[in-house]
Amino acid sequence: MEFVLLGFSDTPNLQWILFGVFLLIYLTILVCNSIIILITKIDPVLHTPMYFFLGHFSFLEICYVTVILPRMLVDLWTQKGRISFLACATQMCFFLMLGGTECLLLAVMAYDRYVAICNPLHYALVMNHKVCSQLVAASWITAVPAVIGETGLIFSLPFCTSHMINHFFCDIPPVLKLACGDTFVNDIAFYVVAVAVVFIMVPFLLIVVSYGKIISNILKLTSARGRSKAFSTCSSHLTVVVLFYGTAIITYLQPKPDQYEEMGKLISIFYTILIPTLNPIIYTLRNKDIMMALRKVLAQLLV
Repeated sequence: MEFVLLGFSDTPNLQWILFGVFLLIYLTILVCNSIIILITKIDPVLHTPMYFFLGHFSFLEICYVTVILPRMLVDLWTQKGRISFLACATQMCFFLMLGGTECLLLAVMAYDRYVAICNPLHYALVMNHKVCSQLVAASWITAVPAVIGETGLIFSLPFCTSHMINHFFCDIPPVLKLACGDTFVNDIAFYVVAVAVVFIMVPFLLIVVSYGKIISNILKLTSARGRSKAFSTCSSHLTVVVLFYGTAIITYLQPKPDQYEEMGKLISIFYTILIPTLNPIIYTLRNKDIMMALRKVLAQLLV
């Protein structure tokens, strides 16, 4: 059994333009995130918990887009969109796994900023290398069992209405639309919502609480320069959080499923492709340490 990803088949005249644009975006994501990983490894100034997490986040972004973009580029090139049942399930599993990991890692990064700003005297003790490694490992591992179980339940449903997926990758809402079943479908929907709450809403609430305490602490500072410096260390991460969670919540927690048909592809392009493209730019342009490290690397290469 196989599915057909309709993707952008409704705009056949733009297939090659879209292929060129998405290929350029993919290469940009690979290069920019690889540069961040490299400079956080080789520059001693960046050997801190904040940049340790940023390096892992950049690696996660590469994995995240690689689950979606290469397959989409092949479909745009061949203009067929055929994907096997197993490949579709595998793509969904890895996409959800990496998405859940990103939610958890963003929460860990928010906690790191909370400790740095609200408890600076104990920061080195609390956020030691062992703790940082454990937090990263927990972010990667926690989502695995739930996502495998969720994907298994979804693809154990009978698909008898159609094999055409009106999307450019195997995401939950468009795949569930093709399933036919009675109470089991409702059980699946409940499970999906439960997982969305656990891996989207819970980390989001932790981030909100962390930044609530951070902002409260910053406002208590008497020095305007101190407040500006504290805000600048959080602004990049906060921007990424707002962009990622805003689109994810709209996609998976929207009240009317019909809205997905109208705006689903556009929103999905935003949080699966455009945000990972913007993230390296946000973190580099708004971070003096990374810009200085990048200049050092470029200077060494040009010598």
